[in-house]
Amino acid sequence: MIIRIEDAADERIDVYARLTEHQLRSVLEPSRAVMIAESRFVIEAALERGMQPLSMLLDERHLASMGEVITQLPEEVPVYVATREVMSAITGFEVTRGYLCALRRPEPLALEEVLDGARRVAVLEGIVDVSNVGAIFRSAAALGVNAVLLAPGCADPYTRRALRVSMGCVLKVPWARLPKPWPAATRDVLHERGFVCAALALRDDAQTLDDPALKATDKLALFLGTEGTGLTKRALDACDTSVIIPMANGVDSLNVAAAAAIAFWELRVQ
Repeated sequence: MIIRIEDAADERIDVYARLTEHQLRSVLEPSRAVMIAESRFVIEAALERGMQPLSMLLDERHLASMGEVITQLPEEVPVYVATREVMSAITGFEVTRGYLCALRRPEPLALEEVLDGARRVAVLEGIVDVSNVGAIFRSAAALGVNAVLLAPGCADPYTRRALRVSMGCVLKVPWARLPKPWPAATRDVLHERGFVCAALALRDDAQTLDDPALKATDKLALFLGTEGTGLTKRALDACDTSVIIPMANGVDSLNVAAAAAIAFWELRVQ
């Protein structure tokens, strides 16, 4: 069902224009929560995983090229088409690829669900930059991390930018929000499941990332901290060991997404 939009004030496209991320999450009514997928790649990844599309908004120049994707939508799902200028006015930003799709958010997974069968897990604390969250998910999917766990306060992986930066990998890697009290409850569950908890942190007693004993660990949960100050003391104290990336030229740290990618590769299951 193709519908042309001429006016950015059209109420039919409120989900793209006037709802905040908090409103999209619909905390009071989780069953009505919505996420916005930007880019064809992310939209296709969502549809492949059986997510429920609610509507699509396209730059008119891409209507023909998106024909194959549109045929995957139920007949009742509206496909709104607008000029690039109207799309920018609707969204308030320059739409990178000219494709947006509103979808129903999946039901959240429980911690125990995402840990089933996992051997490598990333645990994120205090990471609030959605681009970093998206990049970590992309690296996790590419480098064999089986699950991502998010401590209270981490950025929402289903935000538009996190989804786009992850290239849809937020939809491929199982993840869960962690319960309180943090981090005690998480540590206890991980230990019960046989995981060694390792903090990626600058500590005098830290193992280097290429330590053979560390790499041979059967089940490993890697804790990664906030962009500015790293892991909190209580998170560090909850871990069994600390890990550092050997560096040169006096550099002592990397962006958390870059550090995560290096650690995921080095600690992957052999």
